[in-house]
Amino acid sequence: MTEHISSAHVPTGSVPATWYADFFTYLPNEFWRRAATEQWTAADVDFVESRLGLTAGSRILDVPCGSGRHSLALAARGHRVTGVDLSTEAIAHARAVAHARAVAAAAGGTVRFEHGDMRDLERHGVFDAAICMGNSFGYLDLAGTRAFVDAVARAVRPGGGLVVDFGVTAESILPGFTGEANTMVTGDITVVANEEYDAEASRLISRYRFSQGARQLEATAIHHVYTSGHLGDLLATAGFTDVRRHADPDGTPFTLGSGRLLITARRR
Repeated sequence: MTEHISSAHVPTGSVPATWYADFFTYLPNEFWRRAATEQWTAADVDFVESRLGLTAGSRILDVPCGSGRHSLALAARGHRVTGVDLSTEAIAHARAVAHARAVAAAAGGTVRFEHGDMRDLERHGVFDAAICMGNSFGYLDLAGTRAFVDAVARAVRPGGGLVVDFGVTAESILPGFTGEANTMVTGDITVVANEEYDAEASRLISRYRFSQGARQLEATAIHHVYTSGHLGDLLATAGFTDVRRHADPDGTPFTLGSGRLLITARRR
C-alpha cells in the first residue's frame, strides 16, 4: 500500500516551503528511530551536559524533539525536560515510550511532550538550556530560522545554554558534493535518497523513497544551507554569545569538510 505521497516528483521550485508539516509520518520517523543508536544518543547527551555545565534538575527545552530520544535520555539523567515537535506521530511515540519506561522517576527527572511549531514557544526565560538536534535547524527559510532563534532566545534564561546540531552547513555538504543516489537499510525499512543542490536558493533538495514490505512512501525534504559564520551571526543577533563550534561530541574542532556542526552558545 502507499501510505502517503508527497512532493517527490514535482519540480524543485514547486516543493512547498512547509514540507516538514507532512513529511514526518510513520515511515520516516521509524527509520530514524531505528538508525539512531543508544550509543549515539548517549554521546550527544554527554556533550550537552558537559559543554553546558548542566546540574541535576536543569530545565531543558528540546525543540524540535522528534520522537524524543534526547528528551528521554536527559530526563533519565535527572533533568526536567520539555520536548516540542510538529509531528503528531513523533509526539505520540515519545509519550508512549515515556509512559512505558516510567522514564526519569528514579532519577528525579521529568519529561513532557507538546505538539507545536518550533517558532511558537510561549515561554520567557524559564529554561536553563535549549537543544536543537538532528539537522532540523535548516528546515525553515531565513525568516523562519530567525523567528525560531528569537523564540529560543526568549525561552532561555540569561546565562542559559544552547546546543545546535546541524549537518547541512555549506562547509559540510558542498566540498565533494555529487548528488549520487544513496541507499540505506535498517531492519525491514529501505530508503533510497537522491539529492540535488539548488544553488539559486542555497537549498539541499532530498527526495526519498521509503519501503517497508508493501508500505511505501515518496517524500521530499528541503534543508536551507547556511555557512558556519552565518549561523554564528544569527545566534549573536538573537542575543547569544560565546559561540563555539565542534565537529563531534568528543570536542573535535569544526573545519571545512566536517560532516557535522555542533554549536554551543550562551544567552547574553
